[in-house]
Amino acid sequence: MKKLNEFPVIETERLILSRLKEEDLDAVTEYLQDRIYSDLTSNIPFPYARKDAEFWLKMSDDAFNGNTGYTFAIRNKQGQIMGAIGLHDRDDDKAELGYWMGKPFWNKGYVTEAAKALIEFGFRELQVHKIYATYFLHNPASGRIMEKIGMEEEALLKQHIRKDDAYLDVMMYSVFRP
Repeated sequence: MKKLNEFPVIETERLILSRLKEEDLDAVTEYLQDRIYSDLTSNIPFPYARKDAEFWLKMSDDAFNGNTGYTFAIRNKQGQIMGAIGLHDRDDDKAELGYWMGKPFWNKGYVTEAAKALIEFGFRELQVHKIYATYFLHNPASGRIMEKIGMEEEALLKQHIRKDDAYLDVMMYSVFRP
C-alpha cells in the first residue's frame, strides 16, 4: 500500500469521506448500540461502549500512521457522521474493504456511493492490485452492495470467522485494478 503523508478527504455527490475524529465518538457509540451491528459484522462488539469507540479511533489512527489502513467517517455534506468505511492492507498488494452505516441512513445508497469512491481511491492513490470484502451469509444486503460496486463473487470461506462460540461461513467478493 502506497504511503500518503496526509489523510485524504474524498468527496462524492452526497458524501464527504474524512478522517475519524474524537467528536464523532458519541454518535458512533449511539449508532452501534443495536445488536444487529454485532450480528452482521466480525468486529463490532455488543454491547458497544464509549471505550470501544475510543479503541477503534486509536486503531484507525495507528493504521494510518503505520501505513496499514485508512478508516473514513462517512459524512453528509453538513459534516454529520453517518457510518464508516475503510481499506486495510493485507500485504501482497491487496486491501480489505469494510463498512457499516447508521440505521437511520440504511437503504439510501450511501454505502454503495462511498464504496465506489474508496475502490477508486485504493486503485488510483494506494496502487493496490486487489480489493476484497467478505460478508456473513445472513447479511445478503452487504453482498448486493459488493456486486453494485463491481466486485465479483470469489469464494465461500467455510467456518472462516469465529463469533460468539460459533464458526460462520463468509462469502468473499473481490475486484482487481483495471
